[in-house]
Amino acid sequence: MAPDLENSEILPEKKALISKKIDSFFTDIYNVYKFIALFFKELFSRPFEWKEVINQCYQVGYKSLALVSLTGFITGVVFTKQSRPSLSTFGASSWLPSLVSIAIIRALAPLVTALIAAGKVGSNMGAELGSMKVTEQIDAMEVSATNPFKFLVVTRILAITFMMPVLILYTGFIGMMGSYLNVHANELTSLTAYFKSAFATISFLDIFSSIFKATMYGFTIGVAGCYQGYHAQNGTQGVGKAANTAVVLSMFLIFVEELVIVQVVNAIR
Repeated sequence: MAPDLENSEILPEKKALISKKIDSFFTDIYNVYKFIALFFKELFSRPFEWKEVINQCYQVGYKSLALVSLTGFITGVVFTKQSRPSLSTFGASSWLPSLVSIAIIRALAPLVTALIAAGKVGSNMGAELGSMKVTEQIDAMEVSATNPFKFLVVTRILAITFMMPVLILYTGFIGMMGSYLNVHANELTSLTAYFKSAFATISFLDIFSSIFKATMYGFTIGVAGCYQGYHAQNGTQGVGKAANTAVVLSMFLIFVEELVIVQVVNAIR
């Protein structure tokens, strides 16, 4: 009888714990919805913090160029080197520029750049806003008649949403240049011939879908990073948790968005 009594006592506790987690999940979804709704409300209300938006664009875009350049170049070189043996087996080495351009423009440039931005920019937003939250700097801004949400959140989300398409196009260009150097070193292909072959298979839909992906990824990273930082709690431990959660959540949502957008684009194609 004793084990049955113990199980009967544990079962309600498990049910309560599961119920609490479910309630917390739906509460978080509602809070995110309110956060996004507030963003769009503040986005179209005055005053507009254009100077801070430009400053955040500099922080997000210019300061990410070195990492994005290195990653894009390596991606182009490595993908070209890995693809050459497979194409050579079928005597189709001349298709290499087309294959690389399709892979980089359609998938690799948006995805790689978004993941880098999630790790670098998303974590920075979560940590920065989280630090301001736990040290009560955000509360001080409210007391000084400054709208902290507009100045801190709206500007950051706008900046990364604007800059992600630029970074992704830049990554695609650097990746293609890295691929060209590898192709030129092995096949002695000229720059003109390489890019004619590469862009022969690229359509307007490919470029548009990449830019659309970039915009969605940027907005997702901005919302995830700012939301986690703006609602950080429990001191320095909460700041670290906010930065970590921002990165993990951003990357997860990016993969989900990638899957959905690819399905839609393929249906249109």
